[in-house]
Formats: sequence, structure tokens, C-alpha cells
Amino acid sequence: MVATVTSSEYLLPSMGFEPAYAKLYGTGELQQRVEQALEELGRCYICPRDCGVDRLADKTAACKTGRYAQVSSYFPHFGEEDCLRGWRGSGTIFFSMCNLRCVFCQNFDISQVHRGPAIPPGQLAGMMLKLQDMGCHNINFVTPEHVVPQVLEALVLAVTDGLKLPIVYNTSAYDSMTSLHLLDGVVDIYMPDFKLWDSQQSLRYLKAKDYADVACGVVQEMNRQVGPLKFDENGLARRGVLVRHLVMPGMIDQTSEIFRFLAEEVDSNTYVNVMSQYRPEGKVTGEKYEEINRAVTMPEYLAAVQIAHRFGLRLDQRKSNGEILPRLMQAI
Repeated sequence: MVATVTSSEYLLPSMGFEPAYAKLYGTGELQQRVEQALEELGRCYICPRDCGVDRLADKTAACKTGRYAQVSSYFPHFGEEDCLRGWRGSGTIFFSMCNLRCVFCQNFDISQVHRGPAIPPGQLAGMMLKLQDMGCHNINFVTPEHVVPQVLEALVLAVTDGLKLPIVYNTSAYDSMTSLHLLDGVVDIYMPDFKLWDSQQSLRYLKAKDYADVACGVVQEMNRQVGPLKFDENGLARRGVLVRHLVMPGMIDQTSEIFRFLAEEVDSNTYVNVMSQYRPEGKVTGEKYEEINRAVTMPEYLAAVQIAHRFGLRLDQRKSNGEILPRLMQAI
């Protein structure tokens, strides 16, 4: 057991649970979604960049990804939230490349440098099934915003061969409504990382001025599809939205706006992981982006948690937070 679920409101028992895609697969609609998605790939509007290139012909643009997804690695991940990793790990598949250009990315070599081979759908399906055979609690797609058609194409094959695990869609929140509509009824757990609120800072640090506007619509649509996060009797996440927020140095005002939005315009019961692990990576140096060339301080992190608590959001109590959250809650 990884957590104690105290409210029946957020309980989704494991007995009788089926992943969301099972119903669509049974009716044949999942295959129809694949066909729709591949059509979109032929004039790519899969993400908000709206490049319009023919990726079916292996043309590339912003995400530098053509017909097939590139996979950097896949393995049982024990560094995710407790409710995802459980005791056997989250079955994580890391896709290479990204539709954002975060200057501070901690996976810069994966997200912005070509790393990992192009994987045809049958091979990607095999990865899912291998992770299931290893005992993982879920299939966790990391940075899938630009490869939604490829994911769906492989998912049909994996389900045909016996996949039964819930799907985690682990995203930067820079997704298109086209993709989210294709994923409606497919994804069990949406995990957007809502990074920044201000458009100028989004332009400077993410190279996407419209980031917050897009992310707001994305999180609202995700919540419409699956609602607040629910757990089984063992504390494993089964269905719903889990919002991550990486606290940035000197940007507690951004945090406040994001948490206000979640509480007032999405759902006050939104489940949030307030993350403190920012560190200068990627293109951040003392000469370039000097203002974020430092770690987040403890007062900054505690202030972010206090803001989330003030808005009534449900906070992730992961073990890796150590004694920070219990101490803070006692002080509030």
C-alpha cells in the first residue's frame, strides 16, 4: 500500500476496473481514432505549433519528428509520484524531442537533441507489453504531445495483444484540442506540468508566448474528460487529472496565478504536485538567463505550498517530500 485513501469521493476500487480505452477498443472506435489521427499527421496540427507539414512523408518541423516516434528509453520508473510508481514502478516510455524549447530543461539531451531511434508502431506496442510483463502499474507516456497519432496506432496493437494497464499522459500542457479530442476516452490519468503564467516569460523561457493560454484550455479539457484524481484502495492513481507545477526561482507570482486558475476555473479539488527540484540545466548559465541560474530556495517552495493550501487544492504527499509538507501543514 502506498497511501491511505480517506474519502470515498476519491475512491475508485480496483475490482472491476478497466482502462478507459477498453470500451473504445471493443466498439471499434479506437481504430477509427487511429485513422483520424494519421490523417492529421499528413498535415500536422497535432500540437499548437500548427506546422502543417506532411509527417506521413517523414517531413519534420518544430518537433523534428517525422512518421515514427523516437523513443529515448523505457523502464519501470520509481521516481514518479507514489500514487503512480506504487511498489512495482510506473511503466515509463520517454519520447525524444518536444514541441517546447525550455531553456532550463533537465532532459535537454532528450527533448532538444536527436536521441533514440525511430520506432514503428509494432515495436512501440511491444514496449508497452514488456512493461506490463515487468509488473508496472501503468503505461506512462512522457512528452507525447507531438506523437499522439503514433501512440494511438501502437496502442491498438498492444490492446489486441493483451494490454490492460491504465494510460498516463505525462505532458507539458502544450497540447492541441485536436489531440485531446482524439484521446478522449483513451487516457485514464492526465498529468500536465503547468509551468508559467506570464506570456513574456513563457516566450523567454519556453519559446512559446501562448503557453499559458493553451495550458489553461488543456487542463480544463482534461478535467472535463476524467475529473479530479481518484485512487484505488491501495492508493494507486486510477483516473483523473494530476497537475504538476515546477516552482521557478523568483517566480512565486506565477505559481499564485496558476493555483488560482486551478482552484477557481478548473476544480478546487484538483490534485497538485508542487515540485521543488528545479536546477539550472540546458542553456541556463551565469552569462545567459542569469536570473534563473540558481536553485529554488526553501522559503520559495514553502510559499508555493502555502498558496496551494490557501486555495484548497489537494496536495500530493509523496514520500520524497520528506518532512517538508507535514511541518508546513502543522505551521499553517
